[in-house]
Amino acid sequence: MANNKTRTTNGRGRLFNSILDTVGDTPCIRINNLAPEGVSLYVKAEFFNPLSSVKDRLALNIIEAAERNGTLKPGQTVVEATSGNTGIGLAMVCAQKGYPLVVTMADSFSIERRKLMRILGAKVVLTPRAQKGFGMYQKAAELAKANGWFLASQFETAANADIHEMTTAREIMADFAGQRLDYFVSGYGTGGTITGVSRVLRKERPDTKIILTEPANAQLVGSGKPQERNEDGTASVGHSAFEPHPIQGWTPDFIPQVLQELLDNKNYDELLPVPGGEAVSWAQKLASKEGILTGISGGATFAVAMKVAEKAAPGSVILCMLPDTGERYMTTPLFDSIAEDMDEEEIALSRSTPGYQLG
Repeated sequence: MANNKTRTTNGRGRLFNSILDTVGDTPCIRINNLAPEGVSLYVKAEFFNPLSSVKDRLALNIIEAAERNGTLKPGQTVVEATSGNTGIGLAMVCAQKGYPLVVTMADSFSIERRKLMRILGAKVVLTPRAQKGFGMYQKAAELAKANGWFLASQFETAANADIHEMTTAREIMADFAGQRLDYFVSGYGTGGTITGVSRVLRKERPDTKIILTEPANAQLVGSGKPQERNEDGTASVGHSAFEPHPIQGWTPDFIPQVLQELLDNKNYDELLPVPGGEAVSWAQKLASKEGILTGISGGATFAVAMKVAEKAAPGSVILCMLPDTGERYMTTPLFDSIAEDMDEEEIALSRSTPGYQLG
């Protein structure tokens, strides 16, 4: 797409007191090369957050809500179970505010995530992958109880969906003010994004159809089977419909209490599952055809948005969430087909001129 204008910038017009003040206000970006003709498709690029994921919002609000209500004391250790992004966001917040952080994480998640949390000062306690998300979740609760630590409880806390109601949804409303918004597409990890955004869309944009998605081989919501819970709302066992899937950050092996609000209130219009292979493929296409580098979960959401777009009426406008960056997935299937060394075409290019050749 040609652009004959010289680009200029003017700064943000403000100075920031800390990294925490840069959370939110992520852009909605038009898809120009992959979207079907006659449909406007946008992605909300959450990798513009300071630690490159949507979970920066949640992490900040969990800590600040706990500070306000007194459940988190100065200098108290914070502990949380995470597949990575929430832990990375919490590590940023805790580093800035001076709280020690311990993260529990199944050893099946990408090594990059462990290193990112550790460079930000967190301690990472790995749990066996065979015990799945429920195992790391139970380990965090065990450590909190044994040591008197503050358990962040991302899967249950009201601070989760609240921050998306107050920020993510308000940004969407402002960006699409005076314009159509026919579909909003999101998967779920904790469920905070789609639950919080749906609260606002149902009231202020009731014509917008809300599309929920989950892995095709781990259809917890799609199974129709309820989650077994303790009296406090926490999951008591893993969900029977869960199977391991490659969409890291999505769909733990239980239905989070945060998501349960969405399900109970029927605040979504359609559930569309997505295979892991399609998630990887569409994330790669977004990178190579649009210059947008997102993770496997972003590829999964985009894959579903493309399915919606293919059937949508002409003129429809679709927005889908891209939860994080692709750089968080270097040791995952997203990059398995991406070579480190030159391929035959690159070697031929190198040999097409006489100098500076390897070997």
